[in-house]
Amino acid sequence: MRKIQRLAARTVNAVLKGKSLTTALTQLWAREAGLSVSERGAVQDLSYGALRHLSEMRHYVEQMVSRPISDPAFNALLWVALYQLRYSDNPHAVVHEAVAAAKEYKPWLKDITNAVLRRFLREREALRESAAGTLVTRYSYPQWWIDRLQTDHPAQAERLLALGNDHPPMTLRVNARQFERDSYLESLSQHGITASVTGEVALTLDHPVPVEALPGFSQGAVSVQDLGAQWAAPLLDAQPGHRVLDACAAPGGKSAHMLERSAIELTALDIHPGRLDKVRATLARLRLRAQLRCADAAQLDTWWDGRPYDRILLDAPCSASGVVRRHPDSKWLRREGDMVRFVRTQRDLLRALWQALVPGGKLLYVTCSLFHAENDAVVEDFLRTTASAERLTIYGPLDTDGQLFPTVQNDGFFYAMLRKQ
Repeated sequence: MRKIQRLAARTVNAVLKGKSLTTALTQLWAREAGLSVSERGAVQDLSYGALRHLSEMRHYVEQMVSRPISDPAFNALLWVALYQLRYSDNPHAVVHEAVAAAKEYKPWLKDITNAVLRRFLREREALRESAAGTLVTRYSYPQWWIDRLQTDHPAQAERLLALGNDHPPMTLRVNARQFERDSYLESLSQHGITASVTGEVALTLDHPVPVEALPGFSQGAVSVQDLGAQWAAPLLDAQPGHRVLDACAAPGGKSAHMLERSAIELTALDIHPGRLDKVRATLARLRLRAQLRCADAAQLDTWWDGRPYDRILLDAPCSASGVVRRHPDSKWLRREGDMVRFVRTQRDLLRALWQALVPGGKLLYVTCSLFHAENDAVVEDFLRTTASAERLTIYGPLDTDGQLFPTVQNDGFFYAMLRKQ
């Protein structure tokens, strides 16, 4: 266990130094090539858990240590071990292994590790009650994030904070070119995997499994895609023969869904070469074709051939506040000042891409954000300044302003359908 604790602490520390959790884990796997699948899973679980509840763990250390600990790596080890004690049922092994891990790091730190962890076990109820005293330490979010949710969604703010710390569901999108949804459900059952129908081509697993365990995955029978994200393709409703642009396409799930639904001429665009490679791999696995371009969607002169598109999907860069349970690092990597940059990018993309839309065509503006500034405010500003744009009503499980709130079944998204008059 101590190796798992040490590697998880290293991962948490890397995130707090500015790396994304995905990057930190990818680099860790490269350095620790001998880790088994179960060891990788354990490191990942501990890293995600400690980051989900980081403010709570920090609070415990601050309450139990008389002077601040200046060693970031040691702090991270304490947070990981405290997370284990708070949310696991094997306390003695956790303490023993964490003390050993601290001793391997710096021998003189074993005593303070032992003292902190054993004091937590003695005083856990009082410490938990203390942590519940503020929303920051109760739910482990930055204050600015909490303030925005309370302003934008006052009736739901605490529910959204709590839900953002849950484990996300694993939902599949059945490839309609290969399978009927119900027949794939039967195939899952034959492989001992239980699931329920949650959408048009969506199945949500009762328990997550490695993608390699999914029948036909490598042959393109099915993809992993959140239920909320699966609304994009049906809403855009691209018809056979339509020219369609996916303006910020990576990692490719929405592009693939559109191609599975209809014989369209699709251009998948992304500004990041590495992320575009993920789109390429996704389409190759699903045996789908599209034109892939690496470019800044807002700079039309660098990639657009002048032929207008019938449909445009703009899945804009954003705070990712609606998918925080999948990306707990975003709570600590994002800064309130980043919102200004995101909103500027969103507005620039909308204005630029509108020029590439055919009259009568539709543009679907999407974010995975819960913040009003990135969602309705961006769309309303665009409508005020663009005479040719009208907003269409979207029907479904969305709120009146286009917000799809997170639930136990789906992540949080915002959708706005714009038509060019």
